[in-house]
Amino acid sequence: MSRPKIVILGAGYAGLKTAKELCKKHVDAEITIVNKNDYHYESTQLHEVAAGTEPASKISFNVVDVLDTKKATFIKDTVVKINTDKQTVDLKDKGSIFYDYLVVALGFESETFGIPGVNENSLPLVNIKTAEAARAHLDKTLANYQKSKDELDLSIVVCGAGFTSIEYLGEITNRIPKLAKTMNFPADKVKITCIEAMPTLLPMFPEKLGQFGIDVLKKRGVEFKVGTPIKEIKPNTVVYEEKGELKEADAHTIIWTTGVRGSHVIGDSGFDERRGRVVVEKDLRVEGYPNIFMIGDVSAVMDEASGRPYPTTAQIALKQGGSVADNLARLLNNQPTEPFTFESQGTVASIGNNCGIGQVFGKHQVKGYMGSAIKKSIINKSLLDVGNTKVLLKKGRFDYYH
Repeated sequence: MSRPKIVILGAGYAGLKTAKELCKKHVDAEITIVNKNDYHYESTQLHEVAAGTEPASKISFNVVDVLDTKKATFIKDTVVKINTDKQTVDLKDKGSIFYDYLVVALGFESETFGIPGVNENSLPLVNIKTAEAARAHLDKTLANYQKSKDELDLSIVVCGAGFTSIEYLGEITNRIPKLAKTMNFPADKVKITCIEAMPTLLPMFPEKLGQFGIDVLKKRGVEFKVGTPIKEIKPNTVVYEEKGELKEADAHTIIWTTGVRGSHVIGDSGFDERRGRVVVEKDLRVEGYPNIFMIGDVSAVMDEASGRPYPTTAQIALKQGGSVADNLARLLNNQPTEPFTFESQGTVASIGNNCGIGQVFGKHQVKGYMGSAIKKSIINKSLLDVGNTKVLLKKGRFDYYH
């Protein structure tokens, strides 16, 4: 009798954590993990690559370097569609593979919200390639000023003021003074504008803590336009609405960080989804599909206390991966699954290399250097969770200095 086949789609935080934990449990099953790249990357650090403060190699590592390949098989391929009726997954290059149990952890994509010109005229930050493209574009336009004397080469518009936006702004405001010296452009002429549709900035933090972070960025020269929804992105121009009037912000670098959605594969496969996410049952399985788990950025886990889904963070994705591995082991042993439980350990945002803000361990607030130090500690913990000690020593953040 053949062993049950467990297929995991995606090697992000949730998928790779599931695979690693399953291998540790010595389950009697064939484990296969599929990912379009042969590497895992720390998506919470993409802003550093995009700003040019860290190379892509610092935030990524090969999947097979941390996977027990005696117990699990890695396939580098792109998932096209899940066929729930046949229990197969269509891959772009290698055809179809069969599963007895499926773990869907396909990750996120940029969300345009139907705003015209986003894909054509702005730079998203959703993976290594887009982050590297954003860095190359920024460096090119800044360097071009010496020849062009066009101040739009020194103008940057960041669309959105969420986590990624704020952390990106923190990195570029740290880096630009250094670039000004090497590329010979006037740092005082650099114009950075952040446009946000919501009426408040950093609402996930207490007001005073969030304001501290915003004040740091303002002192570094960032101009915030709040309560100003973006209506269109034209070449080198962001059109936004302010007090009922359409206005424009011109720049040769336009960064799009307004929102993300779950993978389009979820909708293409016929799941009941909203923005690429599926509301899952308490044990993280999909209603009507007892052999399919949905985790990470493609799942919506309801917080009973608030009546709203939890934010899709690396923290919850890692916890989901461990829970799914536990429940798969139970199913293989004909035992009932257990509900997924989650209690956030806090939220921390970096504002460049040596400054951060956070609320951790309940209501304890940190800011400045301590916020930065805790952020780096969180990165290191993640590298241990999805990687190993060797990866931590090579890729970890041990630059705990002012």
